[in-house]
Amino acid sequence: MESAALARVLGCRYVVPLREGGSLPAVVDTDADGSFVVKFRGAGQGPRALVAEVLVALIAQALGLPVPRPAVVDLEDGFGRSEPDPEIQDILRGSVGANFGLEFLHGAMAYDPAVDDGLLTPEVAADIVWLDAYVTNVDRTARNTNLLVSAERVWLIDHGAALFFHHRWTGWQQRIQLPFPQIAEHVLLSRAGDLEAADARLRPRLDPTRMAAIVQSIPEEWLGDEPEFADVSQQREAYLTYLLERLNGPRAWLTEAIAAQRRGPATLQRRMTHRVV
Repeated sequence: MESAALARVLGCRYVVPLREGGSLPAVVDTDADGSFVVKFRGAGQGPRALVAEVLVALIAQALGLPVPRPAVVDLEDGFGRSEPDPEIQDILRGSVGANFGLEFLHGAMAYDPAVDDGLLTPEVAADIVWLDAYVTNVDRTARNTNLLVSAERVWLIDHGAALFFHHRWTGWQQRIQLPFPQIAEHVLLSRAGDLEAADARLRPRLDPTRMAAIVQSIPEEWLGDEPEFADVSQQREAYLTYLLERLNGPRAWLTEAIAAQRRGPATLQRRMTHRVV
């Protein structure tokens, strides 16, 4: 099983922005460890999105799900100064220090349910649905699958929108056990196998020791400045409490996912699709 420790690498060259995402991630070459798709701390979503990226990537690894290798990517002052776009320059100036990266998958294509369905077994699809319901990931729909295909394998990416409870810490304890109705729009829900069997498979892999190590992996620089907590260690403890109690409590999120699967695929509202008919 993968360690919860994150590699820490130094970004040395800004290669190209990836304008598909609102946070303007980019491919960055590192000094000795290849290329990473980097989410920047100075982007609009701020450090909370990076915390979610780390937590979900490491939880997915612990579950044996395919995530490109995650790392903390450090940027030095002046990184990317030759980039002509002033918006990107503003982001880079605000991102000196620790940022989040996933290893760049050369030649990867976006997952297409109509073409790539055979690459996922019902069991793996159920495992992904289970994960996304657990971490409240709103961003794995037919509009935006956040799945890549590389080397005949499906990879999970882009989890900055997950764990949205931490964008407002006030009253967070009362939100731990809330269901997750957005799971009805999950792109893999109709392809997923038995979600109760997935729960039995996956939950034992996230023992308290492993979860504590995952939470401890959040870089110190991304925490703090939260009036709800006296210090960073208290904030880490809140993340751990949320994740453990959501995992081992009543699990209304699992009940909701099973019910949504039985109801069948949700119909997207016309205004929320990209197709004009």
